[in-house]
Amino acid sequence: MEVEGTGVASSNNSKPRFRMPVDSDNKATEFWLFSFARPHMSAFHMAWFSFFCCFVSTFAAPPLLPLIRDTIGLTATDIGNAGIASVSGAVFARLAMGTACDFVGPRVASASIILLTTPAVYLSAIMNSASAFLLARFFTGISLASFVSTQFWMSSMFSSNKVGLANGYAGGWGNLGGGVVQLLMPLGYEAILKIGSTPFTAWRLAFFIPGLMQSFSAIAVLALGQDMPGGNYRKLHRSGEMQKASFGSVLRHAVGNYRAWILALTYGYSFGVELTVNNIVAQYFFDRFGLNLRTAGVIAATFGLVNLFSRPFGGSMSDGLSSRYGMRGRLWGLWVIQTFEGVLCIVLGLVSGSFAASVAVMILFSLFVQAAEGLTFGVVPFVSRRSLGLVNGMTGGGGSVGAVLTQLIFFHGTKYKTETGIMYMGFMIIACTLPVALIYFPQWGGMLAGPRPGATAEDYYSQEWTAEEREKGFSTASVRFAENSVREGGRRMASGVQPTNTVDV
Repeated sequence: MEVEGTGVASSNNSKPRFRMPVDSDNKATEFWLFSFARPHMSAFHMAWFSFFCCFVSTFAAPPLLPLIRDTIGLTATDIGNAGIASVSGAVFARLAMGTACDFVGPRVASASIILLTTPAVYLSAIMNSASAFLLARFFTGISLASFVSTQFWMSSMFSSNKVGLANGYAGGWGNLGGGVVQLLMPLGYEAILKIGSTPFTAWRLAFFIPGLMQSFSAIAVLALGQDMPGGNYRKLHRSGEMQKASFGSVLRHAVGNYRAWILALTYGYSFGVELTVNNIVAQYFFDRFGLNLRTAGVIAATFGLVNLFSRPFGGSMSDGLSSRYGMRGRLWGLWVIQTFEGVLCIVLGLVSGSFAASVAVMILFSLFVQAAEGLTFGVVPFVSRRSLGLVNGMTGGGGSVGAVLTQLIFFHGTKYKTETGIMYMGFMIIACTLPVALIYFPQWGGMLAGPRPGATAEDYYSQEWTAEEREKGFSTASVRFAENSVREGGRRMASGVQPTNTVDV
């Protein structure tokens, strides 16, 4: 949450100086991917890497499922329940994470959830029953709530013209862990076997790989991260530059905004689909086509590895559409890409008789899944400024809810064959994407209607504050965001150039 009081000095000499060009709110107006410039790009790298490590931990078990299944005697129902548990833990954790970001900032919130869930990763090495397997996956999966702090952090560091790209890269490179782990765990297992371990022990020791990665990432976030361009929350609260959040106001303006609920629903069938596929894909190819563990892992990895460029592409597409068509372009892009995602999911279920076709369609399907994720978080930062963290949490939680429901309906037990469940999942994606057409911003319009005459972004964001709060200057950051979001009206409304303050250190 960004709330600045009247105590902020207005002199240019008192403003922080940055290596990157920034807008009037000190948010970066450029995105230097291979730079570690503080605080903007260093926050980006801390955010995506910590989320990447959490993804590796959460999906460390699926690549080794054939081994774990045989060792501790898991049934298909046990595996399905554990898959649901791995993503259900993050549902409420993501809501809590959004609120935590509003109150203590993304740095402390992210490191806390990572450290709290790390013991579950190490304890996965000693699980010896179906219940232990389920609990290990449940508590490890809670770490995926760090996604919310990742997206909140990017929205706090990057201006409206680059926020889609920044969110896309941070989320996409974090999600990349779901693909890397499909390779990492089988390779780690085989390496441990080669040094003399038994299969019974080797897969258990392999869990120390994600455990150590997650531990390191939490330390890095605390040591190298920074909440806002102007400093950490604690410093900003003490100096009076940022007011402490009111829980009731944050909750009211997030829960009461219907746009947040629609984005939570649609994200359930982009990110939720990715979580579902990560849980089932290795075992599906292993059982359906009789592959060995390593080959199944390599094929499964391609689904997640596409995140390297597909989700960033979605975020960049959102920003590009906005520069020409404004918010209406962002919304149309999201609807089109996610609808095509649903069509390809149906096709994937239908071509299950052909190994080559299944692999080819799966890769194409993954491109659209992750691009839709990037497009979603090209819209999220504009829903609310006062409740930015909780709106991120609601949307991220929607992804987890979608995964839980999809796995419970289509991939739990033996009711449906996996390929049939995949096909039905495609129809659900298409249906749950339709409500994007209902999202409407008075100042910018929506898919089916243009902006309301006389409506302004300043009015939209200022209404989240009472008259007394506005008089005290608490809405200053929201007003600056509105001024820097002029491009969301499209080329016709963007008559001026977004202000920047380019300075060198």
